[in-house]
Amino acid sequence: MLIFAVTGMGGVGKTALAVEAAHRALARGWFPGGTLFVDLRGYDETPVTADQAVLALLDALGVRDGELPPTTDRQYDAYRALLVERRDRMLLILDNASDPAQYLPLLPGTDHHRVLITSRDRHDALPVRLIDLETLAPDDAVALVTRALHDTDERDERPAREPDSLSELAGLCGHLPLALQIAVGMLRRRRHRDIASLVAEIRKSGDATAVLDHGSPGTDVYGRSLVLRPVLETSYRRLPPEHARLLRLLCLAPSAETGTEAISALAGPDTGSVLSLLEDLAARYLVTPVSNGNGAASAVRWRVHDLVRVFGTSVVERGEGETARERVLALYVRCAEEANHRLRWLPGTEETERFADRRQALAWLDAERLGLVSAVEWAREERFAGAAVRLALCLGEYLDWRRHFDDLITVSEAAREAAQLAGDRLNEAIAWSHLGNALQEVGRAEEAIDALTRARDLFQAAGDLHRETMAWGNLGNALHEAGRVEEAIDALTRARDLFQLSGHRHDEAMAWDNLGVALAEAGRTPEAINAHTRARDLFQAAGDLHGEGRAWHNLGTTLREAGRVAEAINAYGKDLEICQQFEDWYGAGQTLHGLALAHEDFDRPAEARAAYHLSADAFTRANAPAEAAASRTRATARPAPPNPHSQEH
Repeated sequence: MLIFAVTGMGGVGKTALAVEAAHRALARGWFPGGTLFVDLRGYDETPVTADQAVLALLDALGVRDGELPPTTDRQYDAYRALLVERRDRMLLILDNASDPAQYLPLLPGTDHHRVLITSRDRHDALPVRLIDLETLAPDDAVALVTRALHDTDERDERPAREPDSLSELAGLCGHLPLALQIAVGMLRRRRHRDIASLVAEIRKSGDATAVLDHGSPGTDVYGRSLVLRPVLETSYRRLPPEHARLLRLLCLAPSAETGTEAISALAGPDTGSVLSLLEDLAARYLVTPVSNGNGAASAVRWRVHDLVRVFGTSVVERGEGETARERVLALYVRCAEEANHRLRWLPGTEETERFADRRQALAWLDAERLGLVSAVEWAREERFAGAAVRLALCLGEYLDWRRHFDDLITVSEAAREAAQLAGDRLNEAIAWSHLGNALQEVGRAEEAIDALTRARDLFQAAGDLHRETMAWGNLGNALHEAGRVEEAIDALTRARDLFQLSGHRHDEAMAWDNLGVALAEAGRTPEAINAHTRARDLFQAAGDLHGEGRAWHNLGTTLREAGRVAEAINAYGKDLEICQQFEDWYGAGQTLHGLALAHEDFDRPAEARAAYHLSADAFTRANAPAEAAASRTRATARPAPPNPHSQEH
């Protein structure tokens, strides 16, 4: 006997799919004996029992009144006998089952017929062929709303007129068919209002379930109420206490997908096996496991649907929620500090316990980035401000490395505001510094100058000479980016001199390298070559291989501009090897671009084109589409040279 189960979260469209499939199967003649359908109402307060369902099935088979057997056992016997006698194959749909006890006694005693079950739970202990339903793809969700509105009134032009609002509405509905169906009903009722008005209501409320349920158009074609929150509530109420607690705390996680370790922190040390609890919740379609494919439990992340998240946060008690957020924030701070230390690690400095190498640190930061950035925004709440500011300041190097400048601006702004409110002038200065560096990278040079000037002044007021010196260097880079080259040279020279006096040779190397870029821009090429050479040697002495690579790149650019092309190609080659070793694809893209220009200077068009294409590939890997497009264009046209590397402190 073949048993199929259509499973998925409440409102995902299991019943609709089962009924539609049955209609199509009947039309094709697959079930000449017809279809039997029973709604088991498994998630209502009073689910239908198997004993009740068998009476409905016997009635549908024509057994009623005086023909009905007097005892339950004989009723089951009669039901199964009728199915065995039926030579024409039938389809039995057992809809909305929450417990195997509801449907196991109803299974036919023959392989001749087919059974289709719908449920919000995976019943893994049974030999059932599962068909898991997920929410719709964004384009399909938009198409569903568009088609439904046009079916009602083909003159409804709102979907075509407001594609962005329609897409946003579908997203606010979580691409869940039930939510979309309710939204369609509301749009039909308010046919003289635009889609954007409904989007604005949901945005203002912050709770799609409240807005949609308040405007629900009534019932669906099956007579069921079109409501969201009761669907979520029934699934939640059926959970054992430990599962319910974990679900509502998971809904507090700062991002939609969360790693098992962070969820364990949310749950606290007294919780049982978090992984087992999560797997149970996944079997109930309240969370979704997302694996990277390597099979390791630690690699699985857990996604909560947006509507489930809104519901879950609404049932969290204030005390338990704040304590849970403190725990996960403490974990993030501890791990981010170690990751940041590994990214900045130089030979001879202390090793980190958690991350054996740079790649491991980057992998963790990549996996947790969305949660880390969102957690920083908790800094606006006084209780979490201190830890969230620490977290923000740990992320600067990483977000700059991965070129997530919008995220860097977000976390820097949050840290600056929190530190300012707390009167923490030192951390406020550090946040201004990170913000200025990020603003410079996105081309907002004058804003960057203002931010970095604020940072410098605050460091001066705090008496932190070392950080003040770094601020002078960063300010010099921003001035250079703004075209104020002579001011940039003055600021970078001051940074270099102060680092020399303090004996910070590694920081002196960065100052020399950035000064060289500004000197080259001012046409002082011999001084620039000397500055980059000094920087390279100091980086080598400090064991900073990546810094050495940047110095090689800038030296190559200056040598090329001086007409010493063979030396430039050699310098670019040195940097390219280092960039590839560090998987610094943005740096590799810049260096390959410079190498292409050098080949053009040597009249080597084939080599130049190849380097441009490799440059475009590297920029693509670095999430720099504009630079990638420019390199592809330059493969057929001689461009102006790219901006050389600049370094931030």
